[in-house]
Amino acid sequence: MSVGYAHPMFRAALLFVALALGTSAARAETPAPVVAPVKHDLTATDVEAFLDGLVPLQIETNDIAGATIAVVKDGELIFVKGYGFADVKARTPVTPDTMFRIGSITKLFTWTSVMQLVEQGKLDLDADVNTYLDFKVPHTFGKPVTMRHLMTHRGGFQEVVKGLGAQNTGIVDLKTYVREVPDQIFEPGTVPAYSNYGTALAGYIVERVSATPFDTYVEEHIYAPLGMLRTSIRQPLEKELDAYMSTGYRLGSGEAVPFEIVNGYPAGSQSSSATDMAKFMRMHLNGGKLDEVQILKRETAVMMQDTVTKVDPRQNGIALGFYELSRNGMRIISHGGDTIAFHSDMHLIPSENLGFFVSYNSTGRGDTTPRGNLWRKFLDRYYPYTPPATATTAGTGLAAAEVAGSYQISRRADTSLLKAFTELTQATVSAREDGAIEVSILTGPNGQPRRFEPIGDGVFREVHGQDRIVFLRDAAGRITMAPWSAGVIVFQRVEPSQSALFYLSVFGIASLILIANLVLWPVASLIRWRYYTGLEWRAPAHLLRAGTMAASAALLTMIFGIGAVFVPRLDDPWTIDASLDATLRLYQWIGIVGAVGTIIPIANAAQSWTNPLRGFLGRIKETAVALACLALIWFAWAMNLFDQSMRY
Repeated sequence: MSVGYAHPMFRAALLFVALALGTSAARAETPAPVVAPVKHDLTATDVEAFLDGLVPLQIETNDIAGATIAVVKDGELIFVKGYGFADVKARTPVTPDTMFRIGSITKLFTWTSVMQLVEQGKLDLDADVNTYLDFKVPHTFGKPVTMRHLMTHRGGFQEVVKGLGAQNTGIVDLKTYVREVPDQIFEPGTVPAYSNYGTALAGYIVERVSATPFDTYVEEHIYAPLGMLRTSIRQPLEKELDAYMSTGYRLGSGEAVPFEIVNGYPAGSQSSSATDMAKFMRMHLNGGKLDEVQILKRETAVMMQDTVTKVDPRQNGIALGFYELSRNGMRIISHGGDTIAFHSDMHLIPSENLGFFVSYNSTGRGDTTPRGNLWRKFLDRYYPYTPPATATTAGTGLAAAEVAGSYQISRRADTSLLKAFTELTQATVSAREDGAIEVSILTGPNGQPRRFEPIGDGVFREVHGQDRIVFLRDAAGRITMAPWSAGVIVFQRVEPSQSALFYLSVFGIASLILIANLVLWPVASLIRWRYYTGLEWRAPAHLLRAGTMAASAALLTMIFGIGAVFVPRLDDPWTIDASLDATLRLYQWIGIVGAVGTIIPIANAAQSWTNPLRGFLGRIKETAVALACLALIWFAWAMNLFDQSMRY
């Protein structure tokens, strides 16, 4: 699961925006010589030499404890190895049998389970999911959610984090979790918005249809038939597997992260060894069969890989559970996975009968984990590719100046308390004079913005790279940015009045005015008391000032208080649960009192203009305070901070 989810979401996103120099004009003047890349034979010996030279360096430079890798080719396991330590203090090395948390790659096991039941006629991909549930998913847009929508992350659900984890209780409760249905913010089947909830719901449907607990189902129908002996979705792990489980770390040199407990466990709780993941990859590459064991029909396995939903034919889409990528001229189907500590990728290239799995047991020091760089270097070594020269086609499609602006990610919260955290982490597209663009959240390994040049028809390709961004304009003139991960997320442009910059400007200016007024109020009161002039020291004026301070303090307390509840937990989202509700409601009621009480600063400002004893600057100050209170009320309302549903 992607904390790609929680961070992906709050760091903007987690997850899905991974990784420049020069201009097209400069290249035209002094074209760089094209050097044909060297292709290496993909053999066990060469792969081991290559990875032995690269992975230990990644571990050392990124402060990562350990990693595990498996490579399969043509139905065989050609490489599996562990690097570094599974337990730093005990100096326990990572081995091919060491178990790592694979995060959202767990989803592929859920989708495999779904397709087994589809084969048996027990599930229909296009039936209303309510057919299989003991509660109702609302038809918010007059249209049902189907299993196909869930598999392609098009159920329309907004992002939720409450109750996804169970770190505080240690008790997994999938049934309760899925019954808290998130609001739908998109019509089902339209906008891709990666959803842990949607996959958890699918797992619950598997449980209902099979009349078997989901963890038992995958054990009996996937793990056991494939001989996956070092794999479990149970939390905590069975005692006999404890000895194989790697410890997780934020930094390899830091303290261990406790075993992470997930309520929505079909979306991301599995622990697996690289040896076992190799078996899973071989099965999917071999038409649902591993050696003599067939757990999916060949046509079903092919359907999972080839049934693709796209937002635009020029960009990557999503198959039935696998998301599409393209690199070095090849179609890749993949899934990534992130927990707080573990970061994993699984890539399949069906045309080459190749599978690659990697997992790190630490987040490390970089802004991104090194898995993407490892995969790119692997492909460049064994499947080298020279991208065609950028051919800028002026005057076709959307130009840089037209697409510039602020964009909000589709994986977001619109109607809950979390809106502020997704709304204030928008992406900014900037146009350059040479016609190229830069996207604020797309940076390279060096931390610098990546540049994308227009190649016509609203498509921009990375300078000296392969990734593409496609911009689409709908009939109403709204612009959508589809990155290479467009199978699971897109970015939608917002008006300047809805941009993060505007929201933050209003909030920042209003907060500064009120904080300054609160800080200076005792000083002003002391001066009035010391140098009593008879101008202001009258009961009505004094009470209005006191009421103004109370209303200001209440509004600030609500906003900063709610932020103080959530922000420290963004690095540990498994602790965001119902235990926070009482504190959040307290801050909300304080804010409501402040909002109602804002009539006092308004009255205070009004009386200052009718009071002949008040100076001009004093009137301006009281007016600014009243307007600042109104601005904070608007900000809190726009960010849904008054939302009473507690479904965040």
